[in-house]
Amino acid sequence: MSFKTVGLLLVAGVLLLAGWGGARVYRDIQAGAGPRVPVTKVKRGDVTFQVTAQGALQGGKSRVLTAPMTGSREVVLTMLRRPGELVEKDAVIAEFDTTEETYKLREAEADLSEAELQVKQSEFESKAREEELLYELIKARADLKVAEIECIRNPLIAPLTAQQNEITRQGARERLEKLERDYPARKSAAVSSTAIQTAARDKAKMLAATAKRNIEMMTLRAPMAGYVNVERNQNSNFFYQGMQLPLLQVGDAVRPGMPVAQIPDLRSWEATAQIGEEDRGHIALGQAAVIELVALPGKRLRGTVSNLGGTTGPPWNRRFECKLNVEGATGEMRPGMTARIVIATHTAKGALWIPAQALYESDGRKFVYVESGAGFVAKDVTMLRRGESQVIVAGLQEGDTVAMANPAQVLDGGKKTGGATKAIAK
Repeated sequence: MSFKTVGLLLVAGVLLLAGWGGARVYRDIQAGAGPRVPVTKVKRGDVTFQVTAQGALQGGKSRVLTAPMTGSREVVLTMLRRPGELVEKDAVIAEFDTTEETYKLREAEADLSEAELQVKQSEFESKAREEELLYELIKARADLKVAEIECIRNPLIAPLTAQQNEITRQGARERLEKLERDYPARKSAAVSSTAIQTAARDKAKMLAATAKRNIEMMTLRAPMAGYVNVERNQNSNFFYQGMQLPLLQVGDAVRPGMPVAQIPDLRSWEATAQIGEEDRGHIALGQAAVIELVALPGKRLRGTVSNLGGTTGPPWNRRFECKLNVEGATGEMRPGMTARIVIATHTAKGALWIPAQALYESDGRKFVYVESGAGFVAKDVTMLRRGESQVIVAGLQEGDTVAMANPAQVLDGGKKTGGATKAIAK
């Protein structure tokens, strides 16, 4: 074997030994280091609890536009603005079919024209009747006067003729007295006939005015400048649990008095959000909030909780509506902008707290893993208040070291193990 071959073999052997030794040293180092359990200290201080939610911006102090009360069971939409459309004051928002009311108007106007003619005819007849009654009175008085003049000659004429004159005078007096007695009643009867026709005319006039007013009510106008928020069709039969009703659209039939659209006031703004039921007891009217608009980065607005709605939704996701008044509105704001809302619900002074991920729950127990000697011990605690990232507890001491992860799972390489209540090697 040549000298060159021996040299190459020696170099290869040295390299093999070096590689084997390096791999062993690396394994020894890794075995000595082992996995580490993340820990934290139990702290005492002021803890502010917050509720965060994502909502939307909308105009406040909304004015609701409702379907007109016309006496019909339903009215049909023939025109409706698009949701979110900006409108000026007195702009037409919605219109309803006026066919039925137009027919009623034409019918009432025809009845009114006929009633007007009836009233005029009755007035002429009443006036003629009154003239006739006056003529009869004048004639009766004249007949009585003539009869009295004839009676003046009674002493100078034959007794039989004188007796006839007395009978004539007595008859004339009785006829006059009867006419004078019946005159007010007969005149009142003539006036009553006119009053009946006048009442019929007034009724027709009222029906015509009502029909005109109903036709005007079929057009809904914006009471102020703002944007259109179309309501959902509460008259729709297409509904099942967990699905929202569809928005109203042209052709829908709605009941009188049913909301059709809202016009929020853009001079005042609100933010609305659907918040989980578990936070309902922590939120109260008047609480302060910080609102950030996604479309306006860096824009932070202050808000105040103004209204808490009822809880809705399926049992596994119950939520309630929360409204907040927004302060410091600017011209860049638009309805529908996404808003990130943070509500400061409570500040606990000098509380003992740990991060929320350090608290564990199992079989109704609440416990933490406290560092003890060379390992960790599961220790039961009392949870006084829980926030999104912090938990106020009792049963620990300030400065105690607690695990931020299940020590058994960390030391076993992430494998699931039973809930340990005894010391676990660190």
